Amino acid sequence: MKSILRYNVCVRRGSYGFDAPWALAGLFFGAVVQLALVAVSFAFDVPAAGIAFLLGALYTLASAGSYLYTTRRGKFAVWGEELGRIEGDEQVLDLGCGRGMVLLLAARRLRGGRATGIDLWSGKDQSGNAESVTRANAEAEGVSDRVNLVTGDMRELPFEDGRFDLIVSSLAIHNIPTAEGRDQAVKEAHRVLRPGGLMLIADFRHTSCYEDVLRGLGVVDVRRRDLGWRFWYGGPWFKSEMLEARKPGSNGVEARSADGEGAAVPKVGRLHQDAAPVKDVGDGA
Repeated sequence: MKSILRYNVCVRRGSYGFDAPWALAGLFFGAVVQLALVAVSFAFDVPAAGIAFLLGALYTLASAGSYLYTTRRGKFAVWGEELGRIEGDEQVLDLGCGRGMVLLLAARRLRGGRATGIDLWSGKDQSGNAESVTRANAEAEGVSDRVNLVTGDMRELPFEDGRFDLIVSSLAIHNIPTAEGRDQAVKEAHRVLRPGGLMLIADFRHTSCYEDVLRGLGVVDVRRRDLGWRFWYGGPWFKSEMLEARKPGSNGVEARSADGEGAAVPKVGRLHQDAAPVKDVGDGA
């Protein structure tokens, strides 16, 4: 039975573009320029320079390969594991959903719940980022019946307090240009998260600041962790972290399970449990 329920998150039907395509293009362009300099150096009998440029080109190509792997495959695998804890009836919000990679992975795990994505649809941070593209991806993945898309700013969420059981965000909050704006986005996420709800924020910058904001709001069940090589954008110097936090229950403390072990989390699993096995999301490229 377990084998039947496994998702292969790297096999997908939607089209999800490239993260910060200008950065990836810059890496490949830099490698090409260095390879050209290798040829020039050897042509003018300067082998030391040629070897140096060759090493630089190989290094840059390796960085580009890491970046390409993460944006096309690695992040899907990581988020597939993170979202494995979804039980099916949750209300999920994706902040800065873009073309819907995390949003639709979550939606595939829902039965009675719904997944809502909010974005300003900027093409600067993700190629082809548009609401129409995300809707087309939802159709392609077969989850359009459980997905809502909203055009809006995560600093001013158009939702009532405590509406969502799970809030996710992948490489989105750092795009807000000011610290005050990023802090406000985290505060808004906390506001619309139900008591006892779970927040998962993946980013490669400012995660310690997000943690400080949440602790200032009284969240104590919070931690940051390295997401590993599958979420490197070029190498370990550009790694991503996951901020994982549980909003306190309505009585100000986490409810305990019947056996007294850990927080009782009726919808999205315990905060520190291992992510559930990755499950198959269908065929296609």
